[in-house]
Amino acid sequence: MADGVVNSRPRTWLRLDGGALLTSSIALFDVTLQQWWIYPTSFFVPDIFMIGYLRNSTVGVFVYNAGHSYFLPSLVVLAGWHHALTSACGLIWLGHVGFDRLMGYGLKYDSGFTSTHLGALAQGAPQHE
Repeated sequence: MADGVVNSRPRTWLRLDGGALLTSSIALFDVTLQQWWIYPTSFFVPDIFMIGYLRNSTVGVFVYNAGHSYFLPSLVVLAGWHHALTSACGLIWLGHVGFDRLMGYGLKYDSGFTSTHLGALAQGAPQHE
């Protein structure tokens, strides 16, 4: 096991967790009674958190990880508890994070954009982020 990288079965479980989160966010989005076109058109908006990399990698890692952890989108869902559109936005955001985990995109390390807690992203592999 590389330092700080999840391997083997725990990595598989974390990826399956991501799939469960994505599936749950889609199912719960239906409860918000929002138009369905909002989900696919907003799905990659959380990737705006890569903007921190324009400053430097230290800022980039912090901003990216803040936007790709469960904390902030969960707060958005809770803040919108009585406002369906706000909850819908948080659910889409959680779905995006779940999709990233399912695809093997983890939280970033300072050593580089391709160094994640789920392992190194393959060089030359298609990456949406």
